[in-house]
Amino acid sequence: MAFDIEMIKQLYANFPGKVDAARTTLGRPLTLAEKILYAHLDADMQLADFPRLNAYVDFNPDRVAMQDATAQMALLQFMQAGRPKVAVPSTVHCDHLIVAKTGSATDLGAALKDNEEVFNFLSSVSNKYGLGFWKPGAGIIHQVVLENYAFPGGMMIGTDSHTVNAGGLGMVAIGVGGADACDVMAGLPWELLMPKQIGIKLTGKLNGWASAKDVILKVAGILTVKGGTNAIVEYFGEGAESLSCTGKGTICNMGAEIGATTSTFAYDDSMERYLRSTARGDVADLANGIREHLKGDAEVYADPAKYFDEVIEIDLNTLEPHLNGPFTPDLATPISKMKEAAAAHGWPTKIEVGLIGSCTNSSYEDISRAVSLARQVKEKGLTLKSEFTITPGSEQVRFTIERDGFLDVFDAIGAKVFANACGPCIGMWDRMGSEKQEKNTIVHSFNRNFAKRADGNPNTFAFVGSPELVTALAIAGDLNFNPLTDTLTNKDGEQVKLDAPSGYELPALGFAVEDAGFQAPAEDGSSVEILVKSDSNRLQLLDPFSAWEGTDLKGLKLLIKAKGKCTTDHISMAGPWLKFRGHLDNISNNMLIGAMNYFNEKTNLVKNQLNGVYGPVPDVQRAYKAVNVGSIVVGDENYGEGSSREHAAMEPRHLGVRAVLVKSFARIHETNLKKQGMLALTFDNKEDYNKILEDDIIDIEGLLAMAPYKKLQIVLNHVDGSSETIQVNHSYNAQQIEWFKAGGALNIIRASVAQ
Repeated sequence: MAFDIEMIKQLYANFPGKVDAARTTLGRPLTLAEKILYAHLDADMQLADFPRLNAYVDFNPDRVAMQDATAQMALLQFMQAGRPKVAVPSTVHCDHLIVAKTGSATDLGAALKDNEEVFNFLSSVSNKYGLGFWKPGAGIIHQVVLENYAFPGGMMIGTDSHTVNAGGLGMVAIGVGGADACDVMAGLPWELLMPKQIGIKLTGKLNGWASAKDVILKVAGILTVKGGTNAIVEYFGEGAESLSCTGKGTICNMGAEIGATTSTFAYDDSMERYLRSTARGDVADLANGIREHLKGDAEVYADPAKYFDEVIEIDLNTLEPHLNGPFTPDLATPISKMKEAAAAHGWPTKIEVGLIGSCTNSSYEDISRAVSLARQVKEKGLTLKSEFTITPGSEQVRFTIERDGFLDVFDAIGAKVFANACGPCIGMWDRMGSEKQEKNTIVHSFNRNFAKRADGNPNTFAFVGSPELVTALAIAGDLNFNPLTDTLTNKDGEQVKLDAPSGYELPALGFAVEDAGFQAPAEDGSSVEILVKSDSNRLQLLDPFSAWEGTDLKGLKLLIKAKGKCTTDHISMAGPWLKFRGHLDNISNNMLIGAMNYFNEKTNLVKNQLNGVYGPVPDVQRAYKAVNVGSIVVGDENYGEGSSREHAAMEPRHLGVRAVLVKSFARIHETNLKKQGMLALTFDNKEDYNKILEDDIIDIEGLLAMAPYKKLQIVLNHVDGSSETIQVNHSYNAQQIEWFKAGGALNIIRASVAQ
């Protein structure tokens, strides 16, 4: 039986009625995304046709999922909320804190020793407050959720931007910060700006070397890293139905790379097959009972332009394998054009390492297609020209592919199997020689390829592709190799061509696992004690942030004017810093160290206006905090792109930054700033970014009369004695303004419990 089956039964029992009521109120057919949203509308919200991008709406998600790096701060906040138990089914997954270096067994053992304090904390908090706990080695959160918790028509939030992976099973699954998760676990509704709708019609059927990964790689090239911001992407058409459930998950997973709120697919036969294969036939039976409601209305798909804000059509019959990158996941290049592009840009073409797996591509189908190529190494007399690694997505997948002989095939060609964890995808890769910062190329089936992300080397050119394409390129060792047309020289000097990959949607013998790694919580956790040592450098109990002082903010120093791409990786790096995710003060020492200073085009070197000396960003900000001087951060377009990590908002808040002013925000980061009581502002005229000077003293005016849609004023006091005033915008609604005034949303929750 599936987890939380009674919750699913209750949702499905009410689903048709809620969909019918929404259709009547809106007076038109509904998309799948709209059906799911309206089925989860908070009871205190009056049913209405909420205008897209113009209405904040309260919802009641069915569940919450957290990975170990983000769960620490989320649960530290929940501990302050005063609730005895989580109000909705919630889980913690230990997947981020395992460093990939030697191999699965050795790396997992090292992680258990190095992170014992953190794992024990997460286990005990889960036990006390009623959360399911997935132990280190159980697998990557998104794969484990797909295998165990995702269900058609459901709504979930998760403290990781790739929570959207669950859209592959027909959910509306959205990445959030820990404060949002805290709200829902505390029993409060969750607020979302009503998203716009992007429809992507898939026609035809994949063939040859093309895979589901190539669908989203092409979409990323079309929409770019910000084209999906504040949008739900809904895939439909015969091509969508022809994809496997896990292939759909791959597409939804990388929706995070276009900034989408989430992506989803209608319930179909592939989802039913996957549910039954993962021992959730009971969910499949329930879903079949309301099948007509678990897809968009027929009128929507017949005339999509009438119901979606944007429509894109992709023919799977002609879709070509893509490689995206380097340094950004939306630089899309068809494999037939890669040789030309590499020459034009001077990309290094020798491939040092090929890496497959991750939360994006670690399904049984993915691994089986890669194995079909790995077998050809011996069969065709070839040798592997690059290092090659495999990261299974879960213990269930790993156990099953071992049983079916896949790991033996990889071992025979000299590949290395890492632990069932995130590893290199999030920078937890102890790659030998990366500290030399040599220019080199890697190819992987992950989702992101920002500079320094995989191995800390800014000169590693990382390209994103499907597992099968990555495997072929690792065999060839050459970025210029096109497996669709090119041949390789084998050990006998013969020219041989790789056969197109083939695989299995699901294991013929079914999935198997001896120990999935799940720990159920105590029935009564009231006696469970949670210990956080006062001298710990890994964990730190939180103190509430101070409320707004009730005045305009005067005399703010410019901390940094960031130039160009500034992702959450730039604001709060992962990799070796993950160990401090539960200690706000320690991790704040990485604040904005990856952001490029506009005035000297260097990272982690800004001017301290107190003494005129240049120093690391965190040190300068701590100097301002020590004398009670506030500061402001200025940024470029799509500021805060990437991971959902709320540390990128909490660190500036903790160190005394009062406002972030940018050309545009990524959705999750803007929300995280609001939740923590920060001012998240955007230029009314983007050209005003150029007016910000290095020595400016900045005032923010209009806060006493702050109201939704009402502009604020920024006064730039220049060092020459002149000043100028610019207009800035904000997207705060009335409730979010109260978050700002209270010093953060959590302060309001805490106050409500105390009453």
